Amino acid sequence: MTALKAAFAEARRGLRLRRRGMVLTGIGIALASAMLSAAAVVGVGLGGGFERSARAADLPDIIVRFNPQAASVVNQRISALPDIASYSTRFELTQTHIAAGGQRRDDAVAEVMTGNGRPGYAVVSGRGLASRGSQVLVELAFAQAWHLHLGSTIHVGDLGRQRVVGFTEAPDNVGYPLAKPRYYLSRAAIDARFGGPDPNPRVNLAEIWLRDPRYANEVLVQARSTSFGLRNLQFATRSGVRVLLDQAAGIVIDLLVALSIIALVTASVMLAASARAEVQRRLGAIGVRRAVGASRGHIALSQGFEAMMVAVPAAGLGLVAGVLATYGADDRLLTMLNEPPPGTALALPLAGAVLASVAIPVLGAAWPAWRAAGRSPVGLLRGGELVAGGRGSEGRRWRRPPDSANRRPRGGLAALGARLVVARRARLAATVVTLGLSTGFVLLMLALASALSALETDPQALGKRYQLTASMPASSVPRVRLIPGVAAAAPRYETQAADSFFLGETIDVIAYPGDHTRFEAPPLAAGRRLNGPRQAEVGVGLADALGLSPGSTLAIALSSGSELRLRVSGLVSSLDHDGRVAYIPARALLAAAPAAPFQVAVELKQNANPSQVSAALVRLGAAPTLASGATARGVPLVNTLRTILLADAIVEGLVCLYALIQASTLTVQERRRTVAVLRACGAGASAVRRLLLGATLALVVPAAVVGIVLERFVFGPALSHLAANYAALALDATTAEVLATLAGLALASAVAVLWVARQAGRESVVSGLASR
Repeated sequence: MTALKAAFAEARRGLRLRRRGMVLTGIGIALASAMLSAAAVVGVGLGGGFERSARAADLPDIIVRFNPQAASVVNQRISALPDIASYSTRFELTQTHIAAGGQRRDDAVAEVMTGNGRPGYAVVSGRGLASRGSQVLVELAFAQAWHLHLGSTIHVGDLGRQRVVGFTEAPDNVGYPLAKPRYYLSRAAIDARFGGPDPNPRVNLAEIWLRDPRYANEVLVQARSTSFGLRNLQFATRSGVRVLLDQAAGIVIDLLVALSIIALVTASVMLAASARAEVQRRLGAIGVRRAVGASRGHIALSQGFEAMMVAVPAAGLGLVAGVLATYGADDRLLTMLNEPPPGTALALPLAGAVLASVAIPVLGAAWPAWRAAGRSPVGLLRGGELVAGGRGSEGRRWRRPPDSANRRPRGGLAALGARLVVARRARLAATVVTLGLSTGFVLLMLALASALSALETDPQALGKRYQLTASMPASSVPRVRLIPGVAAAAPRYETQAADSFFLGETIDVIAYPGDHTRFEAPPLAAGRRLNGPRQAEVGVGLADALGLSPGSTLAIALSSGSELRLRVSGLVSSLDHDGRVAYIPARALLAAAPAAPFQVAVELKQNANPSQVSAALVRLGAAPTLASGATARGVPLVNTLRTILLADAIVEGLVCLYALIQASTLTVQERRRTVAVLRACGAGASAVRRLLLGATLALVVPAAVVGIVLERFVFGPALSHLAANYAALALDATTAEVLATLAGLALASAVAVLWVARQAGRESVVSGLASR
């Protein structure tokens, strides 16, 4: 205990003596802590959001939609199923009118609750529905978008004014604006208002909870066989609901988590390099303490305590900054996904982030001090990092490097500065790695931003070659082809289906008459394009889920009750439905489902005016719409993600600036005599700046090369592989993005040179000449 007190007291004295020097180290620790905290907020928030939401809302194991039926018929069918723990029914009404605060929508979804079972949603604020009164529950995401509060009044279709009594979150779908606005009404309250209860109301949705969710697929098989009288059945399971959420957030969430991991690596390297450099600067002082009898453990312990005194408050400050920078955007993102924030679940990861921010510099200071204290005190007293030439306590020969100021510098002061940096090989490597990781990280974010913009605005980025769709009879297609500016037109059939063996796996079935690649050609990942009436191309996400490969059999259960069996000809990369898509011939689809829904896809000629073609389609009685990018409906989602990325990018840029200032500062501190000799010989501030410029370029140039190589051959391919289930995205930084990043490095270098040169100019020449 006495030894600990002595080490702690010595650490406090050392901290008082080096208080100004510790400010730079504290800034680095704070930046690293901010990066780790931001990564924790994003990773924990997004990683466990679905499970938190499913628990809070008591998400059912199976959700069934069907044509409206009497509740008694539906209850009879569900009661006949095995392993049923409980169920509830409701009537889901789409395309309803809702208005509030000067805003209105005609495509809202009303959920009329019968009150005969578990609700399947969580009331996150306010209270539930009463059996009487004009009351409504609205989804939290919708309420925030429309600025609704508890007690607000909204106008609901023929029901008129309704008072908002609660906000809900239900993980069976994403929230507004990623999906249509959704609100909940009480069947009992509606019946009480319009003439008494209906003993046998009509319902079109059922939620089922099982005793053992592992038997969900067997229950689905039984449900299909006993569902006579129920038409247009559509099943969704918990895994299917997770797919919907993945589709809404898409690849960007996975990429964001990956970027957080990269930030963690960068922070670790930066902290370790910072702590080691600080110990290397104090090797002379360590030699003095060893010479007067201090033990090796005492020196390591005092260095560790001193680093901890700096790291703890700095890490706390970084924690606050990281949480403030990302928590708000992460909370908005989770709300749009109908997922609650992590709350107290963040405590442990954030504590781990702070612990890492403290432990890395403490260990990084204690371990080099322990190693240095094992050397010969005489060798340490000769100065700093020693090189081969004499004999030290470790059996190696050491000599003091000649002072570069005693020789005429070759190549000018810039070359001298570069040689001073290169002489410290370990620090050079650590700093170059840190800067290289940060540079590669920034390049990757720029490439990701370009990919997001393409996915958001350019349908052709994912293989869509048509520009318009129109709701009109298939018989009108020949007239569409005659419209000036139209290159091609064809019916585009799209319907939801399920895998016949795993009914919980939903499939988005797309069909065209003839060659579908004329209108839609997602990148081919394996195999070949379909070429026959019984073949199909499937998305990589579906292939991974079902274990499909070229030559496998795809069995599709359609909502009409028919089944299709097709041979997989190839795998394609697609963002649609999380890659769970199947392109099949229209002939095969129509043979099994003659009433499959469709729209007319219209490809325009080059330089054709979409507005003129749309006007011509309107004259034909159609309702044309522009084809959209993969994330067009989720523009607010993308904007929120960009906010998080921007916060990470700002911290990463500060990390680069900090690393450059730190490296330049240590170079000047260790070469104080060199700088003092230059100033004594008449060199002014410009000479010191040239010296530092050479030192900085020795770091920045290799770091830029490392960053570009990492982004091109490591980061980009790794994240593209992560995205393979969604789409083939080339995350290679463009020339303009590389030049922009290099310009940022140059700016950071200029700031570091000016800052450190100014600090060096404040020291007197005499003090510098007296230093060793």
